[in-house]
Amino acid sequence: MPAALTDAVVDTIYIGGGTPSLLDPGHLRRIVDAVRTNFACELTEVTLEADPETVTEEKAAAWVVAGMNRVSFGVQSFCDEELKAAGRMHRRADIYRAASILRGAGIANISLDLIAGLPKQTRATWRESLDSLVELAPEHVSVYLLEVDEGSRLGAELLRGGNRYSAGDVPGDDEMAEFYDAACSVLGAAGYEHYEISNWGRAGFASRHNLKYWRREAYLGFGAGAHSFSGTERWANAHDAADYVNAITAGRLPVEQVEKLTAESALEEELFLGLRQLGGIDVARIEREYGVSLESRFARLRSAGLIEREGSLVRLAPGRVSVSNEVFVELMK
Repeated sequence: MPAALTDAVVDTIYIGGGTPSLLDPGHLRRIVDAVRTNFACELTEVTLEADPETVTEEKAAAWVVAGMNRVSFGVQSFCDEELKAAGRMHRRADIYRAASILRGAGIANISLDLIAGLPKQTRATWRESLDSLVELAPEHVSVYLLEVDEGSRLGAELLRGGNRYSAGDVPGDDEMAEFYDAACSVLGAAGYEHYEISNWGRAGFASRHNLKYWRREAYLGFGAGAHSFSGTERWANAHDAADYVNAITAGRLPVEQVEKLTAESALEEELFLGLRQLGGIDVARIEREYGVSLESRFARLRSAGLIEREGSLVRLAPGRVSVSNEVFVELMK
């Protein structure tokens, strides 16, 4: 354990990656109990990622007993045709059924995510997904743009310019940007606070765990491929599950990558991660802590109408969130 974390108090747990809701609830309970046993804990938010088709009344009841009080669903879409094209196992009816089960079990914090840019997605079906989500009234919402992953069949086909795996039915960049803007409008009208580029929450329901990443707070990751951050170093566990297990069995740390952050890379993270938050960044604090002046970096962005400044606070300008990547690239020059 890095010295900076030996006295840390654990207040959030996030069990995610893959589909942990497939695990036997007893395994999940032992994971949470192991954290409680080995760390000082004042748990306020314990999240489990789940696919809708894996939720049962028995599992939901066991999750609550294990201490989980938040469930994050990889919904992606409420349109069955889009879900089929994306290779998802669940359907629209499964989402409604799973949400009802969780509410009945006493889960009062549900997060749903949608993906803009799925194959066969249109303006009409995107609006249908947004309206359906609002109807279910989750406490938290995430909206992501489709990412082209060359390791996936769809991603590889898109990069080749082919049409297999419904690659020819993927909306263009302009349409995806339009879908994102529609989400901002619909979710805002429904009372959700847009607090991070991809995330919305009702009052008091921003993801406490994920905010740690964007605020550069320390966190520990356990399991194959998990990442950790001490404040000055980042490290990653072995990605291969067998290598991870073998290291643990042999009494070795399963870490395969360690990066000690330089002042320059830490500053870039402050700017990039900070501006992802709609509340913005405290420039005075950053300049003081890093001994730099940022005025020249922000001046050209402000003159272009991409950011706005209020005192020492700098944030993305209203209506410019959809071009945030361009802002980040310009800011790092």
